[in-house]
Amino acid sequence: MSSASRTPEVLEITSSGGVVQARQLVRGLAQECRFSLVEQTKLITAASELARNTLIHGGGGSMTASVVEERGLPGVRLVFTDRGPGIADVELALTDGWTSGGGMGLGLSGSRRLVSDFVLDSTVGQGTTVTVTKWAR
Repeated sequence: MSSASRTPEVLEITSSGGVVQARQLVRGLAQECRFSLVEQTKLITAASELARNTLIHGGGGSMTASVVEERGLPGVRLVFTDRGPGIADVELALTDGWTSGGGMGLGLSGSRRLVSDFVLDSTVGQGTTVTVTKWAR
């Protein structure tokens, strides 16, 4: 399973239907990488939260999904990008319980716990990019 032989899939997230499509795409990639059911669920949950954030807080954007390999270990890498207002205080936004809306405040921090690698890059007035990778165990 070489990441070089596979073109990443880009999915626009501009409606709640895009969130559903993101979940379906991620499920398929996780199954392809032979993730356990528990690991599939963790990745799908993180993807759902991040796709929802892209839509609600970022005003829509995209998810780029790819199968990757490192040291013989397969994984799924997801990149969520929006051109929304950005996040003024990234550390605060990653704190459990903090919310910018009416939610429980577990979207970003919870997603970070569900994946292997988590990188959040945000610039106020320009948007946010969240890159997550989950490795098969």
